[in-house]
Amino acid sequence: MSRLIPVGVATAIALTAGLATAESAEPSVCSAPLSLTRIEPALAHAAARLEHTKGLTIVAVGSSSTQGVGASAPGFSYPSRLEADLKERLPGAQIRVINRGKGGEDAAEELERLGRDVIAEHPDLVIWQVGTNAVLRRDDLEMDEVLLRRGVSLLKQSQADVVLMDMQYAPRVLERRSHAAMEQLIAEIAHHTGVGLFRRFALMQYWRAAQPPESPQMIGTDGLHMTDAGYGCLAVSLAKALASNWEAHHSTAERTTDAAKLADVGQAGLAAATGNGAH
Repeated sequence: MSRLIPVGVATAIALTAGLATAESAEPSVCSAPLSLTRIEPALAHAAARLEHTKGLTIVAVGSSSTQGVGASAPGFSYPSRLEADLKERLPGAQIRVINRGKGGEDAAEELERLGRDVIAEHPDLVIWQVGTNAVLRRDDLEMDEVLLRRGVSLLKQSQADVVLMDMQYAPRVLERRSHAAMEQLIAEIAHHTGVGLFRRFALMQYWRAAQPPESPQMIGTDGLHMTDAGYGCLAVSLAKALASNWEAHHSTAERTTDAAKLADVGQAGLAAATGNGAH
């Protein structure tokens, strides 16, 4: 006789199984320490959507490295590959990743279109790739801080989870003296506003140092835009980080529920004992 598995349990099983399967198939060239790929805090809204099998809508917004400039075809952009990898990790989940990247844009242009291009899609999660064009164009980042905080606030008001993605580790970015300040600024904004941070710059820096010389180049000949190999590793690392975040949130929520149930049982037992002793 068959038994139906509760929705939340089925989702947790899929998360755990998908993580194990996808990690075993992850190219070694994309591997990195957990400290560089972990996303915190919990992306609770997206995790809840997955647990209730209502599907998941992710909007990726940013400039050329979200659009996919440098990839050999649109299907090799990081948002396209992120969708494919998440579906592999979470079989049965209805996951849609919408690409809202526009080459050449800066924080000001992206902020201006967050409403119509991002929030209008009613996303459960927004990944905002930002910072590269600012670093290439100026050293004074004071206005960028204002714009980023406004954008994060607007996205949070829509009830979507938010992950900020910083710059790519590339020669033309490294030439600019403000790249370290921008990396720190994005991290501080993520921390202070309670949204996720994906440390692309540090992650790609690790890949650069750890990979053998014969490994495929992750940055193209223009010294800025990512290649198919770079987008592929970015997508698989981001998918792994997101799935791990959702699984951790599910486990924490499950332990909290179990503790609450035990407390209720204990209170009921105490009430019964007290009542019995009164007779």
